[in-house]
Amino acid sequence: MNFSEVFKQSNQLCKVSPDGKYLATCVQYRLVVRDVSTLQILQLYTCLDQISHMDWSSDSLFILCAMYKRGLVQVWSLEQPDWHCKIDEGSIGLVSSRWSPDGRHILNTTEFHLRVTVWSLCTKAVSYIKYPKACSKGIDFSRDGCYMALAERRDCKDYVSVFVCDDWHLLRHFETETQDLAGLEWSPNGCVLAVWDSCLEYKVLLYSLDGRLLSTYSAYEWSLGVKSVTWSPSSQFLAIGSYDEKVRILNHITWKKITQFEHPSTINNTKAVVYKEVERRPVVSDDLSLHNITVGTTLFNTQSKYEICPLPVQIPVVKPDPDRANPKIGISSLAFSADGRYLATKNDNMASVAWVWDMQKMNLVAVLEHTSAVKCFQWDPKHPRLALCTGNAKLYLWSPAGCVSVQVPAEGGFQVQSLSWHCTGDSLILLGKEQLCLCYMETEQEDK
Repeated sequence: MNFSEVFKQSNQLCKVSPDGKYLATCVQYRLVVRDVSTLQILQLYTCLDQISHMDWSSDSLFILCAMYKRGLVQVWSLEQPDWHCKIDEGSIGLVSSRWSPDGRHILNTTEFHLRVTVWSLCTKAVSYIKYPKACSKGIDFSRDGCYMALAERRDCKDYVSVFVCDDWHLLRHFETETQDLAGLEWSPNGCVLAVWDSCLEYKVLLYSLDGRLLSTYSAYEWSLGVKSVTWSPSSQFLAIGSYDEKVRILNHITWKKITQFEHPSTINNTKAVVYKEVERRPVVSDDLSLHNITVGTTLFNTQSKYEICPLPVQIPVVKPDPDRANPKIGISSLAFSADGRYLATKNDNMASVAWVWDMQKMNLVAVLEHTSAVKCFQWDPKHPRLALCTGNAKLYLWSPAGCVSVQVPAEGGFQVQSLSWHCTGDSLILLGKEQLCLCYMETEQEDK
């Protein structure tokens, strides 16, 4: 495993292009595009203000930079650096901006969610979609890029509109049986749309492409409900994480629950391996010469490793404050591995722990307990390998073969706040507060 030098970035804005060739980073009002393999700067663009959001087009030819405070979007071309596009939403403001799947249209959501504006880069045509709902996940595109589902709110009722992305005509418009729709997500095969209610009511609705209600699922009433929802890559399972600290798995044939995964404070499941991060500070000798301190930059860094704990194991639990909104309890993060074999979860009142479940055997396989709260985890897009970070100078990796904790050797106290895999699975982008570095995995070809 090797690490690159450290580069500057702002607001965690750093993305690899969909084709995997380029790395775009934002440094305040500048956009820097590097070659992923050499990290040489290929293009440097200057925006009109500090960049709030940045995104690649699906074909990796254009980059969108949004400046929400100014209500501006600037688009840059990688092939023609002199070409650029500026979209000004004016006094109506801007709260979000994103590409359509074809990479030739931009969807801007205005302040107060008054409308979504669809701008065409090819024809300069503009379309308006009224009444978009202000919720955490109100727009979703099908995986094949053909359809867009949009959550709407009008006359105090929730609706979903399905648009065809080719020409933005309305395919279906239907009312949903929700009190306060919180989000929607297409299944990976594009056949089913999952819609869920706000946390005040446990309700998940499944609709077909033509707007028929296929099934309704509710696990309980009169308590805080759904907190996270995700599809398995095969579309066979829908995982629902809720405030009662459980994950329920629905099957795609009957849409009934086939199993539920609980997150107990005491683990005595003999099939699960519990890895606990153990820290040890390096022993400092009497020879604290200036040379040792300057050369050994990791001298005062805390080393850590995973140890396998004998069962039963007690997991540290933090009791949430019942008087505060959005209590730190329940399943906030769910992620399936690329092959659908494993599911990783995080329970917010056990924030330092990540759980890994086997979806074939439907049981718990690993529990990873850390000294700090888990900030982020993500699966390798090619292999069953999970990368985690906890806001310190370490990178954690789990695979069915075991667990490892790796010190990031960057100078100046680089603390990993979030991470993302390169699409090949050969490298990881590690993001600190104002810096980033790349971590290169040793591939089998290099080993040979």
